[in-house]
Amino acid sequence: MTHDHDLVLRPTAAQTEAALNPPGGRHGGDLVVETLASLGATTVFGLPGQHALGVFDALRRSDLRYIGLRVENNAGFAADAYGRITGEAAPLLLSTGPGALTSLAALQEARAASAPVLAISSQVPTAGLGGGRRGYLHELPDQAASFRGVVKSVHTVRAQSQIPSAIAEAWTSALTVPHGPVWVEIPQDVLSAPTSIPVVTGGDTFPEELPPRPELTAVAADLLSRAERPAIIAGGGVVRADASKKLRQLAERLQAPVVQTFGGKGAFPWTHPLSLQSWLEDRHTTDFLEDADVLLVVGSGLGELSSNYHTFTPRGRLVQIEADLGKLESNHPALGIHADARLALQALLETVEERTDQAAPERVRAVLDKVRERIASQELTLEQDVLAAVRGALPSGAPSFWDMTILTYWAWSAFDAKAPNTMHSAQGAGGLGYGFPAALGAAAADPTHPVLAVSGDGGALYSVAELATARQYDLNVTWLIVDDGGYGILREYMTDAFGQPTATELTRPDYVALAESFGVPGVRTSPETLEADLAKALGTPGPSVVVLPAVLRMFAPTHLGSRPG
Repeated sequence: MTHDHDLVLRPTAAQTEAALNPPGGRHGGDLVVETLASLGATTVFGLPGQHALGVFDALRRSDLRYIGLRVENNAGFAADAYGRITGEAAPLLLSTGPGALTSLAALQEARAASAPVLAISSQVPTAGLGGGRRGYLHELPDQAASFRGVVKSVHTVRAQSQIPSAIAEAWTSALTVPHGPVWVEIPQDVLSAPTSIPVVTGGDTFPEELPPRPELTAVAADLLSRAERPAIIAGGGVVRADASKKLRQLAERLQAPVVQTFGGKGAFPWTHPLSLQSWLEDRHTTDFLEDADVLLVVGSGLGELSSNYHTFTPRGRLVQIEADLGKLESNHPALGIHADARLALQALLETVEERTDQAAPERVRAVLDKVRERIASQELTLEQDVLAAVRGALPSGAPSFWDMTILTYWAWSAFDAKAPNTMHSAQGAGGLGYGFPAALGAAAADPTHPVLAVSGDGGALYSVAELATARQYDLNVTWLIVDDGGYGILREYMTDAFGQPTATELTRPDYVALAESFGVPGVRTSPETLEADLAKALGTPGPSVVVLPAVLRMFAPTHLGSRPG
């Protein structure tokens, strides 16, 4: 049987001519950048280092755009966001040992959020491999072992001829659902040695699709068609699979109310009559979901944040569609369907019977009214006004990237993302410092929209070095820093748990003056002027910083435990 893509294996006359007469002056690093270009990469992120210089020298001879950040972890966050925005594998170029290890927290976030990142690291020379102790700078006994528990797959190279295939294999892994970060490592001498291997030109890869098993979707369709009170939880898998339209069609056909998880923001229209929005940290929402006789969970593992901190105990039948096999039924028994969300929703659309339930929108309104009444009783006008100002200033198609800070916790529940794949946060792994460098990656991916980053002053201190990156590449990012003098959410947790906080108060810089020292315009605002100041900054091309001195409070949780830090 002949497949169309088999024809790619036959070289053209031009490819044959180029292969027989490779240009001089190339080395192993050229094979890396040529392979990336042949796979369709246009932009790479990273930092140079002694062992990786062969790759960076080769960038000089390529058409790849290089965005260099100041800290490897931040470079990983930028690549993560680029992968989320484009759906392409984002190359991340790293050096050995300390440089590589500094990216681990970013790769953990990419894994948790299914962001396709292709990390390519150098290694010590081949003579130092194999667990020896040759004393090379940056040497680790087993560098790849540090990444195996974090990334999807690890690919090692020990000869130049392995480079194109190893990178192509890693690229395919990153883009096979569930998407995620992958790791390639190449020794210094392999990267720097001259090469006579022909220029890499053939780079097509074919990530396998993950269709659902038809017998399972048949049962799921029957359950949903006969349900009296169906409901849907839409997770990040819906966004990653670009399945929002299919989700809406299915919800309307079933008249099933939809809740978006914090990772699934924008998966369903916020103001739709069937939208329960994202109030997962609310007992009224939890009660509603528990009362569903059939609950369809799409692209979510029902982890801590999506289950009201594991207080959710469904009474009806669960149908779970999940591309990550390990997450199927990991928290609750279900009819588990291992599949890409888009393909599974399409299969259900073709087989479910249309339901009529004129009461469903009214049931949704009743829950949202109870949520609003609960929030209104807590005197949190400042917090709601600040969030409304951010939404009012941000153009509807512009992406936003949120660090782990109190305003983000509000945004998870109460912010209308307006569209899928526009609101992103670090809630997958929960590390600090994500917002600003991720926003830089998004701005590199799509310069047609301004990008908003939101941080607290504690998280901002992780990222201040990247003001230099924003200025150097003139990236169109506005950074909102909510300055409350410390780790605000941890201050609340410790006060609630122990009566007083410890290690949460911070000495911090004048962020406006700091931004201006990098040549980035800065403004200090107030809750009353925030919307106007933020809108002006977002409307002005290039980087900018808006600082809001304010102590925000979280709404009281309605679950049995306390939020994690």
